[in-house]
Amino acid sequence: MFIDTLIDKVIEKNNPSVVGLDPKLEYIPEHIKKAEFDQYGMNLKAAAEAILKFNRSIIDATYDIVPAVKLQLACYEMYGLEGIRVFNETANYAKQKGLLVIADGKRNDIGSTAEAYSAAFLGSTPLMGEASETAFGADALTVNPYLGIDGIKPFLNDCRKYEKGIFVLVKTSNKSSGQIQDLLTATGKSMYEIVAEYVVEWGKNLKGKYGYSSVGAVVGATYPNQAKILRRIMKEVYLLVPGYGAQGGTARDVAHSFNSDGLGALVNASRSIMCAYQSDMWKDTYDETHFAEASRAEAIRMRDEINDAIGKK
Repeated sequence: MFIDTLIDKVIEKNNPSVVGLDPKLEYIPEHIKKAEFDQYGMNLKAAAEAILKFNRSIIDATYDIVPAVKLQLACYEMYGLEGIRVFNETANYAKQKGLLVIADGKRNDIGSTAEAYSAAFLGSTPLMGEASETAFGADALTVNPYLGIDGIKPFLNDCRKYEKGIFVLVKTSNKSSGQIQDLLTATGKSMYEIVAEYVVEWGKNLKGKYGYSSVGAVVGATYPNQAKILRRIMKEVYLLVPGYGAQGGTARDVAHSFNSDGLGALVNASRSIMCAYQSDMWKDTYDETHFAEASRAEAIRMRDEINDAIGKK
């Protein structure tokens, strides 16, 4: 079961954080970009190859200290077929290193379209007869709940069949999230509270040995007060917490997403780890040729800061 594997890795590495590999070309050191563009020309293949080399270096530097990586699909799709190839190769490389892979695609639709999304990322794609083949093979996928249970059920079915997980958008980290998610309903509850209650219901039959469900929720680090409310509603739901670091979320903020057992949340950092070599904290210690070492140092600093905030040693 996905959630048990995730928690086992969190406990083994004493680390509730995940590296977000959401690359942009401006994040990548000049010597890597120059080498690839010199070889392939000024095209999407060169950009994708630079991203792949960058991703592999960060994975090599952090795989022994983090339980998982999160790959934002849009950052790969913008490079077309080459980008999708690099998404797949990055995911496979991370899995070879023993990491869980969360595909951040925020997918959703209904009926056969939702089934197709789920087959692509969580399940298996049918071929002829009884044959099928895995397309991307992520361990978990972020999904949008705003089409209701029709858009969630195919993912739940594949979570059960293939021992995968989903993280449902509940309270996202962006500034305008409140335009919809904070709206009050006729019950007096906000939209995000209602969605949280559904997440609990959707995951009740997918609980593992630790009592948590493989149906998780996305709750942004930039809204700590809402996180307190949601933690009370979703006691047995694992929270994927974006927004730490570059987006302004702090260790004190994300601490509200954890339960008293020190579990219950997985904190993502993307830019602050990928671009650590450019940051004020690390740029005097690591130049761009040692960007991966800077990423490792930042991942360790993040781990220790979050563990201190939630009272773990």
